[in-house]
Amino acid sequence: MNPGVHADLVHGPLAQWAFSRGDAVAIRSAARTVTFSQLHAAVTRRAADLALAPSIVVVDATLPMADRLVDFLGIVASGRCAAVGDPDWPVSVRDAVRASLPTHPAPATSATPQSPFYLGYTSGSTGQPKGYLRHHASWTSSFRACQDAFGAHASDCVLAAGRDAHSLFLFGMLLGLWTGGGVVVQEQFSALRALEVLRQRRASCLIAVPSQLIMMVEVAKRRQLAPVQGVNLILISGSRWIRARTDELRALFPGARIVEFYGASETSFVAWMDTDTAAPIPVVGRPFDQVSVQIRDPDPVTGVGLIYVRSPMLFMGYVGGPTDETAALRDGDWLSVRDLGYVDASGYLCLTGRQSRMVVTKGKNLFPEEVEAVLEAHPSIADASVHGVDDALRGRVVVAVIKTKDTPDCAAVSALQLTHWCQQHLEPYKAPRQYWVCQDWPLTPAAKPDHRALGQALACLGRNTTDPCLPCLRLLP
Repeated sequence: MNPGVHADLVHGPLAQWAFSRGDAVAIRSAARTVTFSQLHAAVTRRAADLALAPSIVVVDATLPMADRLVDFLGIVASGRCAAVGDPDWPVSVRDAVRASLPTHPAPATSATPQSPFYLGYTSGSTGQPKGYLRHHASWTSSFRACQDAFGAHASDCVLAAGRDAHSLFLFGMLLGLWTGGGVVVQEQFSALRALEVLRQRRASCLIAVPSQLIMMVEVAKRRQLAPVQGVNLILISGSRWIRARTDELRALFPGARIVEFYGASETSFVAWMDTDTAAPIPVVGRPFDQVSVQIRDPDPVTGVGLIYVRSPMLFMGYVGGPTDETAALRDGDWLSVRDLGYVDASGYLCLTGRQSRMVVTKGKNLFPEEVEAVLEAHPSIADASVHGVDDALRGRVVVAVIKTKDTPDCAAVSALQLTHWCQQHLEPYKAPRQYWVCQDWPLTPAAKPDHRALGQALACLGRNTTDPCLPCLRLLP
């Protein structure tokens, strides 16, 4: 990249790409393509229209995805901060979020690396979204970390498999534009359309969450599709990758390097690893360069404590919405998103679970993520969600909700078989005492399992077994 380009701003390289490769496709969707020359011109026009806008401008969620991305960049290029909400928010939530933002016109200023450019939202325990603020340098540092860790293919054209309301996918979109590789976007995730984009070699770097990759694998199996050539790099984040399914993913994308990375909306990158089917479940990789990790208040026996990180990629702080037990903790330059874990003897960061999901049962700490990983490694199970539910005799007992695989070669499974499976891989107290099946698996807007909805459904069952919150729930015999 030309040193004269403002590479410390997320939109900074657009002028260079418009000059040096203006006819190359910057944004591709099913409806349209936008070249770098067209993108730069549209962003410049949008920035000029915002001369009397407030300091934070909401991206128009009614626009098609490609136009939303142009709108986002125009807001940022004006020196303002772009707020990206979820198009699926109820009207009451949307109104509450807008009411929390400034409305008075702000004078136009030139962006600096420390200027806020992005206001994203993450859900909290109260249901009211929490806004988190990012400055330019936190993401341009992340772009460079991506290139340093994953090599030249991190600058390929990116297929961002989800919508801009999820920071992982917005990051992927901006990475493709910042590097000059370009980006392919979808209005709604479609496994079949994503496979077609990759098969046509429209993109060669894929950024996705595990559920999307599993859907792609299963669609390819059902339709007996040939392996997809030309995919160089697959970046997986958002939730734990089910390593037992790595061989299926490699068979579908035989030329791809498959990388898992761990991070959060507030931290960006923390640790990464090339996926390894032999790696222990808790391992999430080694810290990225420029990332330091501390384990605070570790348990004297297990070594598990709160994970704190320090890096140039951290967020600025929260904006609006209540602060609750899901909010990140700050201690000077250090930040914790309340994940618990430890560093093993080889220097790998190991994640045991989120503090808010920890269950105390039989006087011991249990991390649902560990049990879920074991269940999802079972050949008949596609997804798992583990919860602690109140029990008059035992206080709290462990219950699992599962989704079974919908494939012809998938054998039926019983609760007793699953208990034996868990006991082969876990301490006996960690094996769920009850299993519920839910084939209509709820997902968050970020395509992650909606553990909260499943937990609420289990609580609902405890109050009235004839009227579950999720009608699909049935007890596994």
